[in-house]
Amino acid sequence: MHPLVLSEALTRPELQAFAGGFPVLLLHAVVTLALLAVGSGIYSVLSPWKEAVRIREGNPAATVAFGGVLLGLAIPLAVSLSVSSSAVDILIWGTVAVVMQLLAFRVVDLILAGLPQRVSDGDIPAAVLLAAARLATALILAAALTG
Repeated sequence: MHPLVLSEALTRPELQAFAGGFPVLLLHAVVTLALLAVGSGIYSVLSPWKEAVRIREGNPAATVAFGGVLLGLAIPLAVSLSVSSSAVDILIWGTVAVVMQLLAFRVVDLILAGLPQRVSDGDIPAAVLLAAARLATALILAAALTG
C-alpha cells in the first residue's frame, strides 16, 4: 500500500475512534470481569453449601445453582458497566451491585429455606427454583442501578 494512502486511512475518524476507545473498552471489561470473579469467589467462600465442592463431585443441581449465582452477579454488573462513565465509576457501582446481590442471595436462601440443602443433596428442581430466584433479584437490582 502506498504510504500516502496508508496515512490517509489511519486518519479516518472511525479508526481514530477505535484507537481511542479500544483501550477504554478493555479497561472497563477487565474491571467488570474482576468484580465478577471477586463476587463469585466471595460467594463460594461464604456459602455454607459449598457449591464448588459439589460441582467437582459431579452434582448437577449445584452446577445449576452456581450458574444462577454467576448470572445473578453478571446482570447487575453488566448494567453497572453500561451506565458508568469511567473505570472508577464501574468499580464503585459494581462493588455496590456485588455487595447488594450477595446480600440478596442470602435473603433468598433464607426465604426459600431448605432449598440450598436440597441443592446440595442433588435436587435439580430445587436448584432451578433457587437459580430463578437469584436471577429475579438480579434483574430488579439491575433496574434499580439505572436510576
